[in-house]
Amino acid sequence: MLGRLLASEDTISLTVLRIFLGLVIFPHGAQKVFGWFGGHGFSGTMDMFTNVMGIPYIFALAAILAEFFGPLLLAAGLLTRLAALVVGTDIAVAAMLVHLPHGFFMNWGGKQAGEGFEYHILVVGMSLALVIAGGGKWSLDRLISRHS
Repeated sequence: MLGRLLASEDTISLTVLRIFLGLVIFPHGAQKVFGWFGGHGFSGTMDMFTNVMGIPYIFALAAILAEFFGPLLLAAGLLTRLAALVVGTDIAVAAMLVHLPHGFFMNWGGKQAGEGFEYHILVVGMSLALVIAGGGKWSLDRLISRHS
């Protein structure tokens, strides 16, 4: 089972895909954990998720952990399939709960109340590709699977 989880196609494109996905998602997790990049930090985010949005504590915690640790695992190529599944699921849920009412497009011109879900479709698609194919040629998954 572990061998199947760690196996990966031998391509550099998957390495590029997972590193860039990790780079894009990590700031969102850092906002929620540390308050970096204009975020609220852990306490502020938990308060917003649980008290303002009504999300149960365990799901709020899962979202924060997914957006912080998922990108780190993706960047390293460690447990890539699992990390991509968790990140993709987290972003899909965010799209449905928060962004769907604002339409498809991102709010580039400031003409709508919130951000649309087009970005989320890209993240889910990238995550799905990594769930299917693994972390690529230069991943810790591939290194571990070749030596086990």
